Amino acid sequence: MRIAIAGDHNGLLMKATLVEWLTADGHQVDDRGTHGAEIVDYPPLCADVARQVLGGHAERGIVIGGTGGGEAIASNKIRGIRAGLCHSTFLAEISSAHNNTNVLVLGAKVIGPAEAVAITSTWLSTPFKGERHQRRLDQIAALERGEPLH
Repeated sequence: MRIAIAGDHNGLLMKATLVEWLTADGHQVDDRGTHGAEIVDYPPLCADVARQVLGGHAERGIVIGGTGGGEAIASNKIRGIRAGLCHSTFLAEISSAHNNTNVLVLGAKVIGPAEAVAITSTWLSTPFKGERHQRRLDQIAALERGEPLH
């Protein structure tokens, strides 16, 4: 699978761990930054990963921040992105199975590297269930377009 990944200064070390693990697991990983310890703003990183996913250059995206809260908000501002903030494998499973998320958001100050690998593995391997969940995603897409829900 082609995966675009980015992390701010807080996510730098976790991103390196995930890039190594994802590559060893056979994925094509596009590391979009940051590549240094300097403090950076996360919204441009989120937008970049989102553009990679929406443009078809990556099948999925991963964004890592301190807690992931801001990254989830920023990522979900991009129409067509369904970003899930996951601090457990349970949340990763639900994020994929129910919400068909195309961007995974992780918080490097909340979870450790081993948890990040387990969460990412669960997220990547859990299929979308469709059915009633697709109906809800269609409603979310309607909200993105500014349409009322009845």
